[in-house]
Amino acid sequence: MKFFLDTANLQEIQEAVELGVLDGVTTNPSLMAKEGIKGTDGVMSHYKQICEIVDGDVSAEVIATDYEGIIREGEALAELHPNIVVKVPMIKEGVKAIRYFSDKGIKTNCTLIFSAGQALLAAKAGATYVSPFVGRLDDIGHDGLQLVQQIVDIFSNYGYPTQVLAASVRHVPHLIQCAELGADVVTCPLNVIMGLLNHPLTDKGLATFLADHQKVNS
Repeated sequence: MKFFLDTANLQEIQEAVELGVLDGVTTNPSLMAKEGIKGTDGVMSHYKQICEIVDGDVSAEVIATDYEGIIREGEALAELHPNIVVKVPMIKEGVKAIRYFSDKGIKTNCTLIFSAGQALLAAKAGATYVSPFVGRLDDIGHDGLQLVQQIVDIFSNYGYPTQVLAASVRHVPHLIQCAELGADVVTCPLNVIMGLLNHPLTDKGLATFLADHQKVNS
């Protein structure tokens, strides 16, 4: 499984890189705004900085919702760096744009996936990734993990190369369950990845080892 960080914070990205487990980054306008990034030039510059830190795919989201606008923004984003993946919304014009990008050899991430049918459409259009939103489905009483399982099974049935990128992953159990279900990628905040380090028995065992070492060497 690939680990992507869902952030626009350069410090967090650097920390994950130094941990040695980061495979890529996903971003969106909300995450950019959270970091105080403003204006088209500022956003483009920030994407470049992320790509300089991360040796892997970096999803950069288009804002337009019309076909021509999506194509225009997507091509501009793709020109920034070879690692850029154009993040396109799951709408009719977005699916059409995904086919265009796929034919041009531009990688895409179809975002805001909330049904298996949507994921299937994106895969048929040639999306590199589809992003089912696990947490947001859970918020409205639906089973986000069940959707991940459906998509994994469908893609396996027909050999689609499109990767299942589990998004809106909010805690460690989400991540582990996505891994069990066979998701290709999980994208999440840094604290979720760091949470994989933690277990009380590890802390207890280490404390015991260090205490015994101190006894032996005192």
